[in-house]
Amino acid sequence: MQPYPSSQKAVVLARRPSGKPVANDFAVVEIPVEHPAVGQILVRNKYFSIDAGFRHWMNQGSSDEYLPEMLLGEPVVSLVLGEVLLSNNVDFSVGDHIMARLSWQQYCLADGEDFITVLPTDITRPKNEYLGVLGATGMTAYFGVTDICRPQSGDVALISAAAGAVGNVAGQLMKAAGATVIGICGDAEKCRRLEDEYGFDATINYKSVESLEAAIAALAPEGIDIYFDNVGAETLNAALTHLRINARVALCGSIAAYGADCPPPGPANMFELVVKRVLLKGFMYTDEFARYAEATAVLEAALNCGKIKNAEYEIVGVENAGKAFCDMFAGKNFGKAIVRVL
Repeated sequence: MQPYPSSQKAVVLARRPSGKPVANDFAVVEIPVEHPAVGQILVRNKYFSIDAGFRHWMNQGSSDEYLPEMLLGEPVVSLVLGEVLLSNNVDFSVGDHIMARLSWQQYCLADGEDFITVLPTDITRPKNEYLGVLGATGMTAYFGVTDICRPQSGDVALISAAAGAVGNVAGQLMKAAGATVIGICGDAEKCRRLEDEYGFDATINYKSVESLEAAIAALAPEGIDIYFDNVGAETLNAALTHLRINARVALCGSIAAYGADCPPPGPANMFELVVKRVLLKGFMYTDEFARYAEATAVLEAALNCGKIKNAEYEIVGVENAGKAFCDMFAGKNFGKAIVRVL
């Protein structure tokens, strides 16, 4: 008897989202489970990573060097953690746990060209953390903080989308390095958790303040040394106004633009970068493939000794992947959003 069923559940892109994604943008369908050909592996998916950045590739014409646009009627692409069930590829063995760019379905075929990372066999942390703080999320925070932000004792750091997956880890890493950390998010309970559970020194609920610029000034009257940007647009504009000389700005994401029908207003004060000699740099963790082991080792050590904590928002069931994606854009998640596949 073959070790897999003949059909499976998959979540497809039913229509292209307009603005923030909603439930009707996705549909649950039954598709065949295919046997791996020569050079392929069959992966039993265990967790889906739910990432805001993938919203961009749901737009028509969004193809770029990183990922082509998602096709209507096809399973939604995301980062996936799974186990090799069958292998016709000499580079992978049955039982290997991998992270790969696959899709929202119970089983996937892969050929080793899908941005695959094989997890070590001697891991001691829960495997789901390798989609979050020990995976792309944590490595994004690590490379942005280590290479661009370079926090040290006495620095004042500001993080937007601080209750999200990357912002949460970035803030904790900067706090561990001795910086004073201020987080921006849009929910009072999230602000409380960032301060009480994750060590942030202060937070700003941007939905409850009249002026984000004034709120930043009240908490950092002498300015900020570091800004870790996940939002862009007016939030970036507000942060740039309060930079100190020789400040560092890491451009990680642009949540404000992912679902916008037209580009949102951008910074109008870029001359601040000149007069304050600011380093501003965009980055992607995929550029640092050779350093993945370094990043994972540092992050795992920080988890094990309690310098950072994992924050996770889990929804169960492949059929609920679309809901998890919508929940994230509705601000319901705290930390890394994942789907546990059943």
